[in-house]
Amino acid sequence: MAMAKILVVDDSEVIRAQLTKDLTGAGHEVVEAYDGLNGIDQLKSHDDIKLIICDVNMPEMDGLTMCETIHLDASIPQLPIVMLTTQSNVDMKTKSKEFGVVAWIIKPHKPAVLINGVNKILSL
Repeated sequence: MAMAKILVVDDSEVIRAQLTKDLTGAGHEVVEAYDGLNGIDQLKSHDDIKLIICDVNMPEMDGLTMCETIHLDASIPQLPIVMLTTQSNVDMKTKSKEFGVVAWIIKPHKPAVLINGVNKILSL
């Protein structure tokens, strides 16, 4: 399977570094963003991103608002989104599906589970 460019959006530098290590170790390329607004900027400046991995709780713009903004903006490609978060709220999960969220992974993540999930989504 061809490796992909993945956008990682999390306000934690430690989490971004861990995800970047996991994903690049599996052969993917990573673009990082520190919150939802920065994530949208990154999407607009990289037209070859294939997948978004996003936290929910972030300053400026949270992950769900970012997903909704992407969903409603026709100028941004509709990409599969994986939420990587400490949140496990059922209503939140249900609502997020409307905005392109295809998977919900609870932190702390297991690298193998994340990579398997990412590769599975990218192969669809």
